[in-house]
Amino acid sequence: MVHTPVHASWLNQVEIFFSIVQRKVVSPNDFTGLDQVQDRLAALEHRYNQTTRPFQWKFTTADLDDLLTRIKRREQKEPDPRHEHQPVLPTAA
Repeated sequence: MVHTPVHASWLNQVEIFFSIVQRKVVSPNDFTGLDQVQDRLAALEHRYNQTTRPFQWKFTTADLDDLLTRIKRREQKEPDPRHEHQPVLPTAA
């Protein structure tokens, strides 16, 4: 079981987990057979499941609401320059 934060991209968490597998199991690369790879993976899984705890996020839904409110206020004060109309220049006749 892999504990993933509820507000994080699950794909990022999977990538982090496989990075751990790469560094802790695969990188030594001194295997004598597939059974040894399987044993190392099983040992990592057991150790990981014994020590892993759910992550307690400090960024709450109230913090998110506050952030979105501040962003909306800033957007209302500062018009987006990408949406401003360019002045029409007179053409030569």
